[in-house]
Amino acid sequence: MISRITGTVAGKREGALQVASGGICYEVLVPLAVMKAIEKKNGFEGQLELITYHYYQMKPSAAVPVLIGFQNEVEKEFFEKFISVSGIGPKAACRALAEPFSSIAGAIDSGDVAFLRRLPGVGEQRARHIVAKLQGKVGKYGLIRDEFVRGIKEQEDTRNEALDILLQLQYKKDEAEDMLRKALERVPDIKTSEELLNEVYRERRTAS
Repeated sequence: MISRITGTVAGKREGALQVASGGICYEVLVPLAVMKAIEKKNGFEGQLELITYHYYQMKPSAAVPVLIGFQNEVEKEFFEKFISVSGIGPKAACRALAEPFSSIAGAIDSGDVAFLRRLPGVGEQRARHIVAKLQGKVGKYGLIRDEFVRGIKEQEDTRNEALDILLQLQYKKDEAEDMLRKALERVPDIKTSEELLNEVYRERRTAS
């Protein structure tokens, strides 16, 4: 049973990483939420360590080994809770976990069926089954610190602060939003509204 893999990313496709380790390249399925967090942390460069859930997918003529990767044991535990719901297998769960685990855990705990049914492959009925099975049992997973989500929220706050200032300076909302969007595309790691507005100003000055 493979419980952990350490190596370098040799390739990437939707929903999976190819991890080269010890002369062997393993394909590891990775939930989208985990993939985004890994990408934000190291951009798939350098050494990567994944905690793995290892199982065999039964086919008519063979049992095919499948690895699903996580950043830590807590993420793996949450995944195992998720697949304890009747009708949700490992591959379906891997696809469904497209939002931050803390957000999904929070939705389960609060009975937010509307949020859960938007997860890929879940739908209304299965969302209700998830709540019925797991509500009150996933509180600790709501404490997972989803770094990429915090980064998105911080950037959104920065953009909104800059937008408010541009509106006060009599720019039209559509024009202001377009300038900010282009500035963030050019310099995505901007941290403050001041830096963002400076980038907007530099671009406008260059264009004129």
